[in-house]
Amino acid sequence: MLDFLNPIKGFGVAFHQMLSKTEVVEYPEVKKPTAPRFHGRHQLNRWPDGLEKCVGCELCAWACPADAIYVEGADNTEEERFSPGERYGRVYQINYLRCILCGLCIEACPTRALTMTNEYELADVSRESLIYTKEMLLAPLTEAMEAPPHQMRLGETEEDYYRLGAKSESKDGAK
Repeated sequence: MLDFLNPIKGFGVAFHQMLSKTEVVEYPEVKKPTAPRFHGRHQLNRWPDGLEKCVGCELCAWACPADAIYVEGADNTEEERFSPGERYGRVYQINYLRCILCGLCIEACPTRALTMTNEYELADVSRESLIYTKEMLLAPLTEAMEAPPHQMRLGETEEDYYRLGAKSESKDGAK
């Protein structure tokens, strides 16, 4: 019965939007803070003495549904030790053109070597620059850390690293 008013109602919606205040996004200058558990760029972590946590097990690459991770493990030697385990990740690459930032690689990592940061600006002008290498993914060294390769500083065995602090707790009598 009042079908002839429908076009007028449509114009009313359009005029209302034209007169309402617009929301301005100042993205490049003002960056919005992310949630604490945001899945952003990956990071390869280090032990407190500077050795790498990655043992080159390749479980992250197997867990990746997008096949975005490439890991090539190598054996540590007494002269050149990069991680406390028998192996280390000699080559580590993440292709951010393929990565869907799902976090399955984080769950698969047995040593918590791989975590995700809050960095979300992953755009670039060339395809090659979006393939992050091990050097780009490794956490920076702090003042207390020594650049690998070097001998284990946090204990004599791998168990000392993986329990990190378990001996000091038992000496104090606290759990």
